[in-house]
Amino acid sequence: MKMDVALRAVANERRLQILEWLKAPRRHFPAQKDGDLVKDGVCGLFLAQKLKITQPTASEHLNILADAGLIQARRIKQWTFYKRDETALRKLKERVAKL
Repeated sequence: MKMDVALRAVANERRLQILEWLKAPRRHFPAQKDGDLVKDGVCGLFLAQKLKITQPTASEHLNILADAGLIQARRIKQWTFYKRDETALRKLKERVAKL
């Protein structure tokens, strides 16, 4: 993980909110028809709706987090599901704590 890319990714309130919601997806999102909230992640459409933004805008935020390695994307049928990469997030926290 590139530290500068990861720090830029988390330097945005919406992206921080996404990470927070993905920490406990069952608490923040309804059950999904396709894909388990915990195992597969949360549908990008649900994230867009909860953020009250368009799907393309949500996709931009999600792509930034994915490119930084902080979340993982998984395609199921026509939907993309997102979940946190706990290992990458832990490494980021450890590196920031050393600064």
